[in-house]
Amino acid sequence: MDSNLKRSIIIDNYQNPVNRKREDNNDKYEKINTRNVSCIDNLDLYINLKDGIISDITFEGEACVISIASTSILINKLIGKSINVALEIIDNYLKMINEEEYDETLISDLVVFDDVSKQPSRIKCATLTANGIKKYLMENK
Repeated sequence: MDSNLKRSIIIDNYQNPVNRKREDNNDKYEKINTRNVSCIDNLDLYINLKDGIISDITFEGEACVISIASTSILINKLIGKSINVALEIIDNYLKMINEEEYDETLISDLVVFDDVSKQPSRIKCATLTANGIKKYLMENK
């Protein structure tokens, strides 16, 4: 993918993120806090699981461009997926970030972050939400 197109997708998802809102309906949503202690990234994720399917994910908080954009793209990709499929998507995304072999067809637009490993300080930004959701899903499998 062309670097200008990647940059455009990242900026668009930072400026117009999917599902950036607080969920106060505590009986349907579980809150997960993801925080990067070495920078500003501090996002609260609100996940609604229904019968083993991710029916909704929203988020709020303050974070850098990479964290917000990766959160936006990832949660858009995970909504409507079963726990197992969501974990497979997350695992492939994390493999890509860690420069391991991965299935690009599973991660689609998340491929815009395939160069993040060239800036090691940004890896945590790009994986903060993925790791938070993965931990939650593994606990609720």
